[in-house]
This record gives sequence, C-alpha cells and structure tokens, in this order.
Amino acid sequence: MAKIENVVVTGVSTGIGLETARLLISQDCRVFGSVRNQADADRLQKELGDRYVPLIMDITDADAVERASEQVSALLGSSRLAGLVNNAGVVVSGPLLHLRPSELRRQLEANMVGPLMVTQAFAPLLGTDNKRTGPVGRIVNISSTVARVVPPFLGAYAASKWGLEGISETLRRELMLFGIDLVIIEPGAVNTVLYDKGEKEDLSEFKPTPYWEAIENFRKYVVEEGRKGLHPERLAETVYVALTTAKPKTRYAVVPQRFRNWTLPRLLPTRMVDNAIAKQMGIAGKR
Repeated sequence: MAKIENVVVTGVSTGIGLETARLLISQDCRVFGSVRNQADADRLQKELGDRYVPLIMDITDADAVERASEQVSALLGSSRLAGLVNNAGVVVSGPLLHLRPSELRRQLEANMVGPLMVTQAFAPLLGTDNKRTGPVGRIVNISSTVARVVPPFLGAYAASKWGLEGISETLRRELMLFGIDLVIIEPGAVNTVLYDKGEKEDLSEFKPTPYWEAIENFRKYVVEEGRKGLHPERLAETVYVALTTAKPKTRYAVVPQRFRNWTLPRLLPTRMVDNAIAKQMGIAGKR
C-alpha cells in the first residue's frame, strides 16, 4: 500500500468521517476535515491533534466549498492532494406520496449535488491541474447499500445515493483523462449517531397518512439494525484500502450479515422481496 500525505474528508464531526480521519492521522497523514461549525472544529482539533486541519463548510454552500479548496491549496503549495473522501450527507425519511418537494430537494442537494461540487472544487488539487507536482490523487465516494436494496420510507435517500453512484461511475471514466481513480463504498448498517437521530426524528407530519403505523414499525426496525451494525472503524479501514491499494476495486460493499442483507435480496425475484418487506413493515395491501 502506498503512503499518502494529504487527504480531504467531508463530514468528520462523527461516525465514518471521524473514524476515517482518526485512522489516516494514525498513518501520519494530514487530514483536512470538513465540519459545519467552529465548536466541532475546536473539539476535533483537541481530539485529533496537529495533523487535523479543520475546514468549516456546508458542502451545499458553493462559496464555502470554494473557500475551503483555496485554504487547502495554500497549505499544499505546489503539491497534489492524495485523496478526497466525499462522506458528508443527510437522511430524509418519509413516504414519497406525502414527502414535501423541498425535503426531496434538500436530500439531493446534500447527498448528490454537494459531493459533485466538492469534487469540482478539489479536482485541480487532485491532478487536473498539470502544474502541480506529485502523484495524482484518488476519490472515494461514500454511497449506501440503500441505493440498491431500497426499503420503504427512504425513497429520497435511495434516490440521492443512486444518483451519487451514477455520477461516480461517469466521473471515474471521465477522470481517466487525468489518471484520477474513483472508488465507491457502499456501507450497510453502521452503528453511528445517525441512528440515534433517526429514533428522535420528528415524523409526526405523516401521522394523518395511512402509513403511520408502518412508519413506526420501520423506525423501530432501522434503529435496531443500526445498533447491531458495523462499527464505523470498519468503514474507515475500507476507505484506507480504497485510498492506498495500488489497484483497488471500483466498489466495496461493507455489510453486516452480508448474505441476508445484501446477497439474497439482489438474487431473489423482486416481487418476492417486495412482499417480504411489505409484510415485515405492515404495508401489505391489496393488489
């Protein structure tokens, strides 16, 4: 595996991003990690030490992203960035028939448009600018198994991750012009604070809909699965492999109980999977 010196990781305040930053720093890498407020920047500076450089930006804010890329550029000098990990994102829940269009837009902005804006801003540092010196960098995009095994009530999230995968496939081929590789990582359930947030998420606007009982079943199921999920360290290790292996795979699915949660649902007939999920969530109706 190659030694890498400078990597940008978005969304490092908790979870996969934080553990990725921690692992990279343990390997003597300098991590430019994005957070959305100064309090998180100060906390992580104390926790991670001098090899952590905070980037205060919301990845949906084009001006903030551009300022962050200029900050990193100034610190790199004429050198190239070794890696970019697009990890930051949000989860929007709710039945699609009743989901506010503004919430769908918020989901797509955070999980699909934002990562592309970040990639565009940092691409010159990774290698599209031929005036920079050193090996070209590599991009890792954090997707989700939900992009391929789609549960009810996460349609907006699934769309955003499916879209991110389409963007990633295209980018990987377009970036061949510069020798920049792109790897997709698809996590299954990961035990992070995301599931605690999910348990507390206010979904009461859907209470008047026919889906309310099923939504409560779904919330309980997701929280239980999340707490049985992989530790984010496991995902950080996969990110490290994707960044440093000479010839990485184009995608890595990192899934607990892989056969049940990943292999089987993609092998079985779709209608069979539909019926099993509908029965489990309490949404089996007439057809």
